[in-house]
Order: sequence, then structure tokens, then C-alpha cells
Amino acid sequence: MVFDITQLKRIRKQLELTQQQFAQLAGISQSMVAKIESGRIDPTYSYVKKVEEAIALLMRQQDKEKHAKDIMHKSVISILKNQKMTEVLPLFTKHGISQIPVVEDGKAMGLLSETAIVRHMQAGFTEKRVQEIMEEAPPVVSAETSFTMIAALLQFSPLILVQVKGELVGVITKADLIKQLQRR
Repeated sequence: MVFDITQLKRIRKQLELTQQQFAQLAGISQSMVAKIESGRIDPTYSYVKKVEEAIALLMRQQDKEKHAKDIMHKSVISILKNQKMTEVLPLFTKHGISQIPVVEDGKAMGLLSETAIVRHMQAGFTEKRVQEIMEEAPPVVSAETSFTMIAALLQFSPLILVQVKGELVGVITKADLIKQLQRR
């Protein structure tokens, strides 16, 4: 590994580590990390080697982490915004799902969830169009998005769509994430 010590701060931040956390992993002091990052010190070879080894270890750990492509369901059940509720309601029970993405021309337009349906139940509800009830579109990620990032996104959304070259290829729900945790 060719390592440029002047890039330590950028690399550490990409790994989402504090100076203290990185220092512990590298076996050096937090003040040494701060001095290296600020350019106030030209570290000895042994310090550079410790930093390089810690980064290499973190990169190997990230490589072992699962990605969206490893977790996703490959079949995406979706609906159109102009569909009537009478057409889409049966999909929930037929497929045993609690939310369905609203997709137009391969692009996520919104999300129809059981919660939104319950919130809008009233006389004439079944004649409404999906676009009148749908919620905000779920996040769309690449197939290489990390398990950690997926977990963070699922704290704020009931599902995530996976896209490759502009095409929706999968969906990930909170239930999928829990299944993955059981397999670890």
C-alpha cells in the first residue's frame, strides 16, 4: 500500500472516525494524530507504519461488510401514481408487504404505505388515485452501498430502493436488515 501521510485527516473522516478512535486503533496518541493531520510534525517511520497498518485493517473490515446487492430483494413490486386504490390494495395482502414504491419511468416518485392508507381512510377512499395518498419517495442507493449506510437510512425510511445504471434492481426493508443481523 502506498500511503501519503498528508491524507490522514481525509481518510480518517471518510472512515467516520474521531482522532481518538483512530489513535486507539493505530496504537498511538490522539495528540500525535492531531499533529500529523495539522502538519505540525513530520512523523517517524514507525508512526507512519502504525497509521498505515490501521488504515489497511479498517479497509479490509469494510470490504467484508455486506452491501446493498447482498441484502436486497431482486424483485421490485411497484405501482404507478395514476392507479386507483382499488387496483393497488390487493397487492399488500397478495405479497405480504406493508409498503409499495410508486415508480414512473424507472424513477421513484413516492411511497404508498399501510400507514398512509389508514391515515386517509374515509368515504370514497378506494376511488382515490395513489398520488393523492402517497408519501415522500424512499431513498435510492447504489448496489455497492454499505450495510452501515443502509442501517442509517432505514432509521428514517421504511424501505430503500437499489439502483444500477439508472434501473431499479432491488428493494431493502427493515425486516431484511434484521435478517442479516441474525446471520452475523
